[in-house]
Amino acid sequence: MNMTPKEIVAYLDEYVVGQKDAKKTIAIALRNRYRRMQLPKEWQDDILPKNILMIGPTGVGKTEIARRMAKMMKVPFVKVEASKYTEVGFVGRDVESMIRDLVNNSMNLVKEELQEKSKEKIEEEVIEEITRKLLPPLPKNAPEEKQLEYQKSFERMKERVKKGEVDNLKITIEVDEDMELGDNLPPDMVKAQESIVKIIGIFNKNKEKKEVSVKEAKEILKKQVADKVINKEELKKEALKRAENGIIFIDEIDKIAATGNTRQDPSKEGVQRDLLPIVEGSTVQTKYGYIKTDHILFIAAGAFHVSKPSDLIPELQGRFPLRVELQSLDEEALYQILTRPKHSLIKQYQKLLEVEGVNLIFKEDALREIAKYAFLANEKTEDIGARRLHTVVEKVLEDINFNADEYKGLDFIVDSNYVKERLEDIVENEEITKYIL
Repeated sequence: MNMTPKEIVAYLDEYVVGQKDAKKTIAIALRNRYRRMQLPKEWQDDILPKNILMIGPTGVGKTEIARRMAKMMKVPFVKVEASKYTEVGFVGRDVESMIRDLVNNSMNLVKEELQEKSKEKIEEEVIEEITRKLLPPLPKNAPEEKQLEYQKSFERMKERVKKGEVDNLKITIEVDEDMELGDNLPPDMVKAQESIVKIIGIFNKNKEKKEVSVKEAKEILKKQVADKVINKEELKKEALKRAENGIIFIDEIDKIAATGNTRQDPSKEGVQRDLLPIVEGSTVQTKYGYIKTDHILFIAAGAFHVSKPSDLIPELQGRFPLRVELQSLDEEALYQILTRPKHSLIKQYQKLLEVEGVNLIFKEDALREIAKYAFLANEKTEDIGARRLHTVVEKVLEDINFNADEYKGLDFIVDSNYVKERLEDIVENEEITKYIL
């Protein structure tokens, strides 16, 4: 991924409105990762990523920036909530599970890429397998002319299978009954599980036979063939390597900060201390092998309404040297969010109603009105940022969504009066706003 910081910001602008400072910080952090990869190995090992702390209210784009960034770089990404973790010794998720989540995501990402590379080979084998099921094989001692005739029929049938002409026919296939191994169990427990599965496998070698349509068989066999075609060792090696350069987004970090005016909560501080070695750089055992966390980019985020970043333990603060504050969304920003992003909320609703044959048209004044009411609702109640738009737009379009069949083939125009009719009374009454918007 060889994009300049300006190009990274331009890409993020397509999906996230405003927050220029946050985008700039992220872009520099990403470019530095690229620069590091161009250096000799000895330098690469010593240059550690500069982790980022995002400070800002909910719904202003913190997660979206991180998610889009990971997608753009095609690196494993995982979002976790700091408040879900507990100190070692308490029942709950341990902090190392976020690394195991990252490795699992990395495995899926690399597996998809390898499947894409071998797509033609996989499809060819699947078609062959289905054709063999549809055409019973000839006896081994069949005359040569019969074999030639069979070969021609086989090729004709293969073509029909490929074109989907026999998708509705039923065939019997063998389905692997794999026992799911716990992705997030500690490695010792995973090994114990694997041992049990192997023992069960010795006594239960029969695969389950299922009668399915050819269309369903294509999907089932695709997974089975892909597992045979993909080199497991290559997959594992590449996935671990990618995970070591992945991105972990730790949300709600402010929830584990012990506030200055209350007695220190040992479990909160305990989670921070457990988190410290992971962020500093350590080796974690996963079911796919060991992974070093030194070059994982950690992005932490929190609203910090009650606590402050300085309430985190000093060692953890020091591990997030880049600080960026995200602004609350004003009326203009909410309007931009409605209209500007590639897959904006308004475009999503238009596409959904297109399915019903309804042409949904929003007048400019209606969009301004929706942004205004969303902003007022955020001011009157809890500020939940852009998420408020989902509630407001859903309320405005409630009737048309319900009665869409009556407007098939017609234009449905939403203007400012239509929006006012549905929202004015709700927003003016603060008590109703709390419950409905």
